[in-house]
Amino acid sequence: MTFRTWTAWPSREALTGQGRTDSRRRIAHVIRLFVLGGLFWSTFARDEVSGWGAAAATAGLLAVAACVWSFHRTTLRHELWRSLGLLALLMGAGAGAHEAGFDIPAVVLWCVCAVSALERLPFAAGLPVGLVALGAFAAVNHDAWLTTLLTAAGLLLAGYVLRLDAEARGTAQRLLAQERAARAAEAESAALAERARIARDIHDVLAHSLSAQLVHLEAARLRIEREPPGEFRDQILERVVGARSMAREGLNETRQALSALRGEMAPLGEYLRELAATDGAEVEIAGAPRALSAEASQTVRRVVQEALTNVRKHAAGARVRIRLTYGTDDVSLEVRDSGGTGKGPAGLGTSGSGYGLLGMRERAELLGGTLEAGSGGPGGKGFSVRLRVPA
Repeated sequence: MTFRTWTAWPSREALTGQGRTDSRRRIAHVIRLFVLGGLFWSTFARDEVSGWGAAAATAGLLAVAACVWSFHRTTLRHELWRSLGLLALLMGAGAGAHEAGFDIPAVVLWCVCAVSALERLPFAAGLPVGLVALGAFAAVNHDAWLTTLLTAAGLLLAGYVLRLDAEARGTAQRLLAQERAARAAEAESAALAERARIARDIHDVLAHSLSAQLVHLEAARLRIEREPPGEFRDQILERVVGARSMAREGLNETRQALSALRGEMAPLGEYLRELAATDGAEVEIAGAPRALSAEASQTVRRVVQEALTNVRKHAAGARVRIRLTYGTDDVSLEVRDSGGTGKGPAGLGTSGSGYGLLGMRERAELLGGTLEAGSGGPGGKGFSVRLRVPA
């Protein structure tokens, strides 16, 4: 055995009993109940234990149970000196019980201390404690020396076997956790690879197509502007400018979707400020900013986009205020406009992204959140969108 073997604690998985089957748990409970019942019977079966004596015996047994429970907790936290102190108290309680004439409880306490020390302490501490406890047992045992020796050796072996069994279960639990983590990492890697492939396809098809449309629309605008002024020319120019704006917005949203697929999204606060600068909106961020899940972050971004698009459609010229609040276990967003009567770009009022308030509400509910939309302020002026999602 190496020095590390002598000084190492049993693993946390071994000390907590993880990986035990239900049948083994039931057997362990039955053994504990049997030992506890034997202690009570051997203590209270004597005629002289009555009245104040019975009360004192009960208090002593409860104190012993509290020490055993505390010993299990301290070994779980790898507190060596406290664990040794509790074992010393238990062995001292056994000596006191022996002096009072309660030999069976004394022997049970010493044997339990020996087995528990070997099972739950480092070998360098558990073996000496076990030998001291079994030495006390041998000193009061009246059987033949060979029987006493075999009993002590059997108890030492039982503690060692219990330790090996617990370590084997702990190792199995760690290997199982590592296997699960490896599978999760493999699944995440496969998902990232698939998302990267989808992002490449979207970039090669949709983003390229929108970029080409922008080029053609810009060329058409420049060509139309060279025509003589007139009502027909102005209407066509307005339509082309509106189509160019929508194509540019679609290209920006496509790029954002590609960034989300690749996991390269800008921080949410930075994104909101950039988006607000384009529309002249005010941004306020409350709470301590933190990284959000991809789903929550994307939901907030989409809701802001849709809310600002609705302002451009139906309340052009209105003042817009965006407030993002980081809560303890959620994030809240409010987009409020002051109301406006201006007319948006040509064709924008009747255009739609296919998302709308219904789509925003469905996206929020899928994450366990809520979305409310309605009057933005006193007098029914303006409009507000309020989102809350767990994060």
